[in-house]
Amino acid sequence: MAVRGKLKKLDREGLWDYALRVLSRSAQSSGALRQKLFRRAESAEDVNAAMAKLREYGFADDQKFSETFASSRLQNQGFGRFRVQQELRAKRVAAPVAERAVDKAFAGVEEADLIERFLARKYRGKNLPEFLKEEKNLASAYRRLRTAGFSSSGSISALKRYSKRIDDWTESAETES
Repeated sequence: MAVRGKLKKLDREGLWDYALRVLSRSAQSSGALRQKLFRRAESAEDVNAAMAKLREYGFADDQKFSETFASSRLQNQGFGRFRVQQELRAKRVAAPVAERAVDKAFAGVEEADLIERFLARKYRGKNLPEFLKEEKNLASAYRRLRTAGFSSSGSISALKRYSKRIDDWTESAETES
């Protein structure tokens, strides 16, 4: 097993080249890119200069990155808005920027439709009403929906179409409150 040595620190020009290589592999938020540059930089001034140059050329635009990312996660994975927003925050995008991007991507999208498509894709080939009769499968489907970023109420409403057992959950939750 090869042991990695300490990374070579880069000067201003080397840092610029490194930033372009990183961005050519995948889109990055400004915060994530800044963090990567700091690990390789000789000085903080070099990082600030590289980030300023990246912004000047339009390569470090969190709004554009967030909108593209949110739209991609919605179209390709069919995730809910909470999951997409959480992932953007994990990529070091500021909360207001992430929220605006998610709002824009999810404008005109009904959560119920997204949930139906998600369930159809994840449980392809299964008879959902029969499958969800078992408590453990129902709980698993609920957890899966919540992890995918759908609201609790939306998840319960969708599962009610397939199983009456979910009514037991909502009744017990109301009596516990």
